[in-house]
This record gives sequence, structure tokens and C-alpha cells, in this order.
Amino acid sequence: MICILDCGSSKVPYIEEMVDEFCDFTTIPILEFSAERLQEFKGVLISGAPLLITEQNISSYLKQVEWIKTTPIPVLGICFGHQLIGLTFGAFGSRMKEDRDWQVIEAFEESILFQKLPQEVEMMEDHCETISIPANFKLIASSDACVNEAMEHTELPLFGIQFHPEVSGNHGRIVIENFVNFCLNRA
Repeated sequence: MICILDCGSSKVPYIEEMVDEFCDFTTIPILEFSAERLQEFKGVLISGAPLLITEQNISSYLKQVEWIKTTPIPVLGICFGHQLIGLTFGAFGSRMKEDRDWQVIEAFEESILFQKLPQEVEMMEDHCETISIPANFKLIASSDACVNEAMEHTELPLFGIQFHPEVSGNHGRIVIENFVNFCLNRA
């Protein structure tokens, strides 16, 4: 079972719909989640949020994901979720030009997230902030609009993507499927 941590994004139903194609899931509001529940799940997906990391106090959210520093359970952060993962590991957030359109994402590192996809793929964006690449993460994909479109921890099963696969059609569905299959097929 996959846990979807809902950070308040209007796109959570689309995440649920995609994950539901591949396995069972439970959605929990992130501020109500307890790390003691982690053993119930094969993977965790952290949604986007209608929050700005550069303008709002997000310390309550960062406190809620402290467990990702040591978890053996795969985690995928989308948009705000991606930013939370990065900030937890020391990334810096910054404003950028607002991007609420399709972007060509270029994957230039091998990653389970981009298996079965072409090297360049269009994905939908919905953000005006970005994060730096934190220590122990490798950059795996970029776009002309945003350097850190996708990152992966070098040792832990942690992944972050700035774009929104849940509203990016079949290519986005493949990203979600790749993550879910990775979670379900681990020993």
C-alpha cells in the first residue's frame, strides 16, 4: 500500500486516481501523519501545496517529514513535496519566474522514475519557486525554466520532482507507475 501525504493541493485526487491504477493507497493530511505508521506502507508520495516556501513559515511541514532522513521506505515528493525533501536535507529555496504550463523535461541521469520514457518529455508545471540540489542528492532532470526538475538521493530511496506528473497525461502516469512498481518490488 502507498501512503499519499496530502499537503493541500487541489491535484491530490489526480494523484489518487493514478496510484489507484497500480495499487491500494491511503491518503492522510500531512499535518496529521505520524511516522509510527510508516511500517504500514511500501512507499510514500508527498503532494504539492498552495504554499510558498519563500514567503510562509513551513516549519510544521518540515517537522512532519523529519523521518525521511532515515527511512528505508521509498518517498517521492511532487512540487511542494519535492521542495520539502530538499529543504530537509539543506537545500535553499528561491523565487523564479512563474511557470504554469508545459515544459520539456530532459532526463540526463539514469533513474527508475524515467524508465520507459524518452530522454525529453513534456510535463505540466505549476510553481514559482525552486530549490537547490542538497548534499547527497544528484540532479537527474532539468528544463529550460527550472534547473532542479528531478533529483534522487545517492543512498536512500528518496526522489523529488518539481513538475506535476498527475496532470501530465500518459508520460506522467508512467512516472507514477515507475515509482509505485519500485516500491512494491523491493525486497
